[in-house]
Amino acid sequence: MEDLKDHILAALGTSLNGADITFGELTLNARREDIVDTISFLRDDPLCKFTTLIDICGVDYPGRERRFDVVYHLLSMQLNQRIRIKITTDENTPVHTMIGVYPAANWYEREAFDMYGIAFDEHPDLRRLLTDYGFEGHPLRKDFPLSGFVECRYDEERKSVIYEAVNLPQEFRDFDFMSPWEGAKYVMDEDKKEEGS
Repeated sequence: MEDLKDHILAALGTSLNGADITFGELTLNARREDIVDTISFLRDDPLCKFTTLIDICGVDYPGRERRFDVVYHLLSMQLNQRIRIKITTDENTPVHTMIGVYPAANWYEREAFDMYGIAFDEHPDLRRLLTDYGFEGHPLRKDFPLSGFVECRYDEERKSVIYEAVNLPQEFRDFDFMSPWEGAKYVMDEDKKEEGS
C-alpha cells in the first residue's frame, strides 16, 4: 500500500493535497480543479488499474467555508485494492462531472445533487433522482429540518394528492425523557404501597 501511495504522489504531484493510509485503505485528498485528470490517471495507470467506480457520495460540514466533501470510491479488481478520493467544494462552485471517465457516475452525481445540492459541471442531465420534482431543499444537509418543509398526502375530498406546509402541533415536540431506554427509574404503584405501609 505504501508503494502505491508513493507512486501516485510522485505521478500526480501538485494535483493532490495529501494522501493517508487508514484502516488499510488509501485516501487521496485531491484538488477540485484536477479531479478529472486525477481519476483518469488512477483508471489508466498500469500500476493502479482502478477500473471500477463503486460510489460517489457527499458529506456535509456546514461550519466550513467549503462545506461539502465529494468522495469517490474506486476498485481495482485486477489488484484487489480500493481507493478513496476526496475533494472539497461549496454551495456555489460546481465539480466537474466524471461521466466521461466512468459512465456509471451519472446517477451517483444526480443523487449527490439531489441530497446535498452539489452541482456537477457539464453533467448531461443534472436533475433530482430520489425526491419529487417540486421538492424544496436537500434532505441530507445538516441544516435541513427533520420534519421537512412540505408534506404530501391524499385528499379524499379533492380526490388528488396535495402538498401542504408541515405543521407540527406542540405536543409532538414536548418530551418528558422518562422512557426506560433513557435510564429513568419508575416507581410502580405497588412499590408505593409497600413503602407507605
